Amino acid sequence: MVVGFMGEEQLGQALEGCDIVIIPAGVPGTCDDLFNINAGIVKSLCTAIAKYCPHALVNMISNPVDSIVPIGAEVFKKVRTYDEKKLFGVTTLDVLKAKTFYAGKVKVPVEGVSVPVVGGHADVTILPLFSQATPKANNLSDEDGGTEVVEAKAGKGSATLSMAYAGAIFADAYLKGLNGVPDVVGCTFVQSSITELPFFASKVRLGKNGMEEVLDLGTLSDYEKQGLESLKDKLKASIEKGIKFANQS
Repeated sequence: MVVGFMGEEQLGQALEGCDIVIIPAGVPGTCDDLFNINAGIVKSLCTAIAKYCPHALVNMISNPVDSIVPIGAEVFKKVRTYDEKKLFGVTTLDVLKAKTFYAGKVKVPVEGVSVPVVGGHADVTILPLFSQATPKANNLSDEDGGTEVVEAKAGKGSATLSMAYAGAIFADAYLKGLNGVPDVVGCTFVQSSITELPFFASKVRLGKNGMEEVLDLGTLSDYEKQGLESLKDKLKASIEKGIKFANQS
């Protein structure tokens, strides 16, 4: 059964007792000038989530994800409902783009391809790890692979249908984890300690409690190591921007 709700007055009814909340709300796009609009919407929604379904798993699709997820964390911390295992930034679209590009280069069906994508969800914070892609390929240069996925995202407008598909894929992975399906792994932007940054997109094992484990980055190529270091300042600034916004009165 599908039930529709509308307006702030019905927000409580929409959220009451939810196990999973997916937030695509806001103005589409990735530009910094959209930050205040989307950040305000998400801050209000997280306040309502904390009230009506404080134990729900929360998927953040709204951009900029690198700032929006920290906003949600701060809102939940203030009312003592924060659980880092249950707050996720959806970066699945970056994985789908990486897989599609890689499959085309390697000339294999995209369904059989796996490419981890780490870092963040902005043009300069996305880092596809093609050295860890499967099946292995010998005809892909670091420079080609490292820029293709970023360029596919930057300045192309809002990929609404693709984002809906990506959100559905990650939600399905969630549900599998909650239902006890073993070894469900997906890339997502979460609180972690695998780098010095408080939030980072990486491979995560999903289970009955949400995020069961943040997986190690694994062995990176020299090119990927350089990419990792070059994205950190931008990602740190985006995270801090979200935290600052959340703590404004």
